[in-house]
Amino acid sequence: MSTLDTRDAASKVLLEYAKNHEKNDNSITTDGGNPVGQKEASLTVGSLGPILLQDTVLIDELAHFSRERIPERVVHAKGAAAFGKFIVTHDITQYTDACVFATIGSETSIVVRFSQVAGERGYPDTYRDLRGFAIKFNTNDGIWDLVGNNSPIFFVNDAINFPMFIHALKRNPVTNVRPDYDAFWDFVSLRPESTHQTLQLFTDRGIPASYRKMHGYGANTFSFINAAGKFHYCKFHFKCQQGIENLSQSEADRLAGLDPDYYARDLYNAIHNGDFPSWDMHVQIMTPEQAATYSYNPFDNSKVWLHKDFPLIPVGRITLDQNPTNYFAEVEQLAFDVSHVIPGIDFSPDRMLQGRIFNYGDTQRYRLGINGTQLPVNEPFKLHNYNRDGQSILKSQGGAPNYFPNSFRGPKNNIRARALQPKIPLNGLVDRIDNGFDDNYSQASLLWRRVLKDDERHRTIENMLNWLRQTNRVIALRAIENFANVDQALGARLREGLDKQVKLPAHVSL
Repeated sequence: MSTLDTRDAASKVLLEYAKNHEKNDNSITTDGGNPVGQKEASLTVGSLGPILLQDTVLIDELAHFSRERIPERVVHAKGAAAFGKFIVTHDITQYTDACVFATIGSETSIVVRFSQVAGERGYPDTYRDLRGFAIKFNTNDGIWDLVGNNSPIFFVNDAINFPMFIHALKRNPVTNVRPDYDAFWDFVSLRPESTHQTLQLFTDRGIPASYRKMHGYGANTFSFINAAGKFHYCKFHFKCQQGIENLSQSEADRLAGLDPDYYARDLYNAIHNGDFPSWDMHVQIMTPEQAATYSYNPFDNSKVWLHKDFPLIPVGRITLDQNPTNYFAEVEQLAFDVSHVIPGIDFSPDRMLQGRIFNYGDTQRYRLGINGTQLPVNEPFKLHNYNRDGQSILKSQGGAPNYFPNSFRGPKNNIRARALQPKIPLNGLVDRIDNGFDDNYSQASLLWRRVLKDDERHRTIENMLNWLRQTNRVIALRAIENFANVDQALGARLREGLDKQVKLPAHVSL
């Protein structure tokens, strides 16, 4: 083995394996563990004769090969992950009795998966898109899956609109080409709650320099319950300690062609070289009384809780220090389920969260089967319940009773979990109320006028024009009207940019 190989760590994993297994003399086996005498040739009748059905080595190989892929995630299909730990640095037990926050200095093992949102597994890492930021905490009270993005907001605020938005991002059903610019701009221009997130998507942060150089957000509103049974609403933030860096559109396009797996390679190499990425965890806290009177709907995930009203409270730090040893087993089979919360953490009336509580677990049951939570990468420390059987069962739980209640020492109700279950009064008429037409522009105006600098605004406009120029002009004008509601000058500059390429009418009836 050459000692002059200067390639990066991600390019040398096979060399590393050979180096660490110099004395490996294991024989090849079938999936049944049976030794294989010769792997290079099928069993045939003479050198020119047909293959025999009794060639069990070949049958074992082909049968496995045709089944070695599982359905990819319908969103967040492509991603990378790493293992690490969460360490508590500040006391927030006044808000929650969740075991993960119980003691300053306590550690919890975690795995974090970063991802693209819209495309499939062959998608270039550097395409303009949101990035998923999902964390699995393996706690003494079970798995806590906190699933979010690198943005504190989202395009839609009702789960019933989510499949339609994703359809607008996917490949056109006729041409199988994406992006379909007409579909994207048509949808977001017809759903004004998307204006804030759409504007942010076209800022510099629409293309992070790497998974290590971006913030993470829980995005949805959750609730905390403390030991006294009092609850608060909360949001989760993860502030990147590597510094925020982004790619220009031209550099992102170059990398998409040169190295479509640029982010995954960067993350692997950094951890391999001991440059462990970390993020500081913060929460925002809101009382039920504040939620009832706040100027924005606190359960609308197309809007933020303003920091001046609800400042960030430090909690702890996550650090990633271990790469996966096998992508399929530890990343592709890694499954997140928003319904996995632990005592002391609960849900809220956030409509997107309510839909995700069902949808995340359901998509993993489709991908991995009903026992996907028993795979090693998803398995909790303790599993005691009354679910049995199903495809690929790994934990049969021996002879424990499979019904409840029972008289034979089967698992029983958890007193602590019962005590930490919030009691929330509800009152209202059952109806379908479209909440997508509330104040959808004032927060986007704050982003445009107060957060972005002049050079960032210029690049944001150019990025938006790159997409607007490729859509139907009636739809483009409708989208521009939404952005004019954010800032009249923004709308004017977008219209001027389009007019340079094609003369648009003064007004189009929509």
